[in-house]
Amino acid sequence: MAKELVPLRRALLSVSDKTGLIELASALAERGVELLSTGGTAEALRKAGLVVRDVSDVTGFPEMMDGRVKTLHPMVHGGLLAVRDDPAHVAAMDAHGIDAIDLLVVNLYPFEETVARGADFATCVENIDIGGPAMIRAGAKNHAYVSVVVDVADYAPLLAELDAHEGATSLGFRRSLAEIAYARTGAYDAAVSAWMAATLGNDAPRRRVFAGELSERLRYGENPHQEAAFYAVAPARPGVASARQHQGKALSYNNINDTDAAFELVAEFDPADGPAVAIIKHANPCGVARADSLREAYRRAYACDQTSAFGGIVALNQPLDAATAEEITRIFTEVVIAPAADDAAMSIFAKKKNLRLLTTGALPDSRAALTSFRSVAGGILVQDKDNGHVDAGALQVVTKRAPDAAEMRDLMFAWTVAKHVKSNAIIYARDGATVGIGAGQMSRVDSARIAARKAGDMAAALGLETSPAVGSVVASDAFFPFADGLLSAAKAGATAVIQPGGSIRDDEVIAAADEAGLAMVFTGMRHFRH
Repeated sequence: MAKELVPLRRALLSVSDKTGLIELASALAERGVELLSTGGTAEALRKAGLVVRDVSDVTGFPEMMDGRVKTLHPMVHGGLLAVRDDPAHVAAMDAHGIDAIDLLVVNLYPFEETVARGADFATCVENIDIGGPAMIRAGAKNHAYVSVVVDVADYAPLLAELDAHEGATSLGFRRSLAEIAYARTGAYDAAVSAWMAATLGNDAPRRRVFAGELSERLRYGENPHQEAAFYAVAPARPGVASARQHQGKALSYNNINDTDAAFELVAEFDPADGPAVAIIKHANPCGVARADSLREAYRRAYACDQTSAFGGIVALNQPLDAATAEEITRIFTEVVIAPAADDAAMSIFAKKKNLRLLTTGALPDSRAALTSFRSVAGGILVQDKDNGHVDAGALQVVTKRAPDAAEMRDLMFAWTVAKHVKSNAIIYARDGATVGIGAGQMSRVDSARIAARKAGDMAAALGLETSPAVGSVVASDAFFPFADGLLSAAKAGATAVIQPGGSIRDDEVIAAADEAGLAMVFTGMRHFRH
């Protein structure tokens, strides 16, 4: 039967990460707690002047096999697993001289970090902890009597608990620690199994485990009636999960989703090739542009759809400067994310208390091999992240007229943007900027018409005599199943088209393009995004 309060008399400490170790152990010693330890942890405690007993003295066996065997012994596990008010358990402890362990402090071999730094196979194997997870599971199972601490973040709460209960821990506190402990061993095993599957080249293992670490609880999900939380996963990738927030209130679920979409899009454009800006609303781009300056890139992206940009997310591929910050603050913007921001830009943003500024230190690698997940009823869909790229030299010209150099540059730009627009996607672009975007329609021809209409609307808003779609190029994320979508683009004034090709009616679509005087290239790759 679980006891509400268990006095803490004996603790076993065995940690890889020694952050806060001496402070914790000293505080325990001051409370009269006997300290047991192993290897490097015991050495660190002794160097700090603390009295510690080696686990090998308790077990009667030395650490052996390069430390692989040290805590896997009944003298340790009996002390962790014994039910203290079960007469048979107590008799077994007495018969074999087993002393109870009231507190276990363990953090595991740094397996995840070892893999992340690219260590070889043998080194990764040696960093798979065995004794640590076994002790954690044993102590957590017996949380009716044992407190198990696996995170440095829980050292202070443990000491506060002991102060609150005169050197004892409460049942509720021990249960909370047990939940944390099992989550840690579960995540650890997930990392090991994922690594082993990857080394075997098995992209669809029989069982797949997903793990993340709580970054923050969110106010709500997509809507106020939905509960939500944000979890970070390893390895770290520059972006919203690893960014530093400089100002503004906490990000919402929708903020995080949209900011990720914005930064992943703008990362497609190498900063060495010049500034680029993406403005996102509801996970879709409402304007993307390149220019000679970051400020001009923002102005051109904003000019694509000024209505939708209000309250949007802005992503930059270069550090934010004062001139660009001034431009951005002319309208309400939810979040700005950039690799960095200079002091002058941050001072300008500081005047807008509701504007969140995130800096990441770097851009994510748009060509990195990653895995994406999506939940469905009763299951999880797993796929490679869309990191597909097509070089201009690999394009197939299928019309009588080939694109000229300017058209080709815009076709490649529009194709890059199309990868990040919800399907069905149509993008009009001219001179390195989007001028009309049609996203998420059930019909491709509707996307083409919407994109053209948006271009016309902005022409009217900006006082232009003609739509910016005139003289533009068009990208389609998937093939045109009929000629009607392509003809809508031609009617809007487009001169060149980029699309995957592969329709049974490709000949019909190519003939329509030739008749309209369009240049068209096939990529052989589509970019569905649902």
